[in-house]
Amino acid sequence: MYTASASVSAPSRPQRPLPAGGGPYPVTAPAGRVRRWTGTAPGPLSGRIDLSGPQGAQLRKVIASVHRICPEFHPVQVMRRSGRSVLLVGTTGRTAVVAKCLLDHSPVWAERIRHEIAAYRAFVRHRPPVRAPRLVAADPESCTLVIERMPGRAAALKRHPAEAPSRSDVRAALSAVVRVNAWQPPEGTFGQPLEYGPRIARYHELGLFTDRDRDDLQKLLRGVALSGGRQGPRQFNHGDALLANMLLSPAGPVLVDWEHAGWYLPGYDLATLWSVVGDAPAVRRQISQLAQAQGPAARDAFLVNLMLVLMREIRTCETAVQRTIREAPPAGSVPVPAGAVAPGEEQRLLLRRLHDDCAMARRAVRAAVGTR
Repeated sequence: MYTASASVSAPSRPQRPLPAGGGPYPVTAPAGRVRRWTGTAPGPLSGRIDLSGPQGAQLRKVIASVHRICPEFHPVQVMRRSGRSVLLVGTTGRTAVVAKCLLDHSPVWAERIRHEIAAYRAFVRHRPPVRAPRLVAADPESCTLVIERMPGRAAALKRHPAEAPSRSDVRAALSAVVRVNAWQPPEGTFGQPLEYGPRIARYHELGLFTDRDRDDLQKLLRGVALSGGRQGPRQFNHGDALLANMLLSPAGPVLVDWEHAGWYLPGYDLATLWSVVGDAPAVRRQISQLAQAQGPAARDAFLVNLMLVLMREIRTCETAVQRTIREAPPAGSVPVPAGAVAPGEEQRLLLRRLHDDCAMARRAVRAAVGTR
């Protein structure tokens, strides 16, 4: 039985049939997911930034921080504002740029943006095999980053798209991911953002993994390690290869948000894509075929990645549901228009689907262990 990390859990519902080939990989019997990036094309910029009131004072500090590293920056629009960071669209001369400034300087978030800055600095000397924004200016101390604003439309506007992506969008996304995963940047350029053993142990302590889940994943890790050295074969991954982090343009796909880039077990990006295309079984089948194309070790690495990614998505979704419950007005105080979705319902449906996906992945893991 799956144990949720909080009081919010997926409502029970009848078991739905699994589309043929929609699982994490074709199981062989044993022998004998609010967009952070708008992705709009950088056409003529227009708009006004409101610098009045408390939020205006905060924006003035952000703009001053950007000006310290990029004096020619001219802010035009607020692309996104949250409690953690602000994204500003602007220009430097004739170039459209995006400035990202951290508001929450707690260690975990500061480390993320510094990792992203390091990635863009590495790209100056070692260009990745896919298009990525060009670095304009950066300051790791103030956690401020200015990059080129790339043309294109976002492949999805949400982390978990409500509708299945088109075939052409899927083809472009998978092509970009495959090229990134085949890249071999110089040794020491990127680190290993994910420690698999400690992460599995942590999720087990939180009640996300059962004892059997933990044991099965550790068995798969040991098998993968035997095929590629002490820590297993490593593959370069974007680290957050969501459709929402891909811009599509006639010149080819662009990947943004490189804050998790580094060396992972093979298939991490594919597992991320698999987790957010729940309404596209054909796409999942294609991803699964790519994941197991290199043999049992690659398949097992993909399954380990998939379980960890799905658990992360479940935790994130549970947090969103809890926040919606806390912030929702008392029942009946605000009328809900006919046909409208009740507050939090979208997150609840997503959480339910993620639980189903996790159960599917768990079955695939156990089948893989049985083939060892």
